[in-house]
Amino acid sequence: MTSFRTNTDRLLEVRLQDEKVLAIAGAMVAYTGAIKFEKSLLGGEGLFGALKRKVTNEGMQVMQASGTGTVFFAQNAAEITVMALAGEKLTIESSSLLAYDTSLKTGTSFAGLRGASSGQGLFSTTVEGNGNLAVISRGNLIMLEVTPAHPLRVDPDAFVGFKGDIRQEFVFDVNWRTMIGQSSGESYQHKFTGQGVVFIQPAER
Repeated sequence: MTSFRTNTDRLLEVRLQDEKVLAIAGAMVAYTGAIKFEKSLLGGEGLFGALKRKVTNEGMQVMQASGTGTVFFAQNAAEITVMALAGEKLTIESSSLLAYDTSLKTGTSFAGLRGASSGQGLFSTTVEGNGNLAVISRGNLIMLEVTPAHPLRVDPDAFVGFKGDIRQEFVFDVNWRTMIGQSSGESYQHKFTGQGVVFIQPAER
């Protein structure tokens, strides 16, 4: 497992010892040591997932950094949070994924109405296994717990990801945005039920 740490809240530092790391293309801002960069065609998600994205024109451009040294990543001055997965599965907006271990397997998950309506695309990215990853958000990433007794409703534009035994569905409410003066027609919410955590950002896309 490669070493991930936030050098600042907007700069990710990954130390490699004859190792590899995958990151969104263009996210590297500096590096030291003997590092090689190359395009990763599949990005760890396999041929079928890559083809699904290509067909829908939602290709996730990924690069691989390999060698020995330190690589620094950032993306549009966004806040960066490092997570460690231990045999877990995380579903995340593709635009919120910055970098991840090659030991992690990525795939695609149908985002449905949430993705189409929020402009994020038809597919979300799934990340699972054992390893580190870095997530970007506008403002500090917020983790909210979901339990059977306490379902959670989220503005689709603020949604970043979730993990756990969670079911997601869409709820339409013509009043909730007009109540706060945002009568833009986006009168739907994303409802999460079950047991797990949902990650949101304190800003809309």
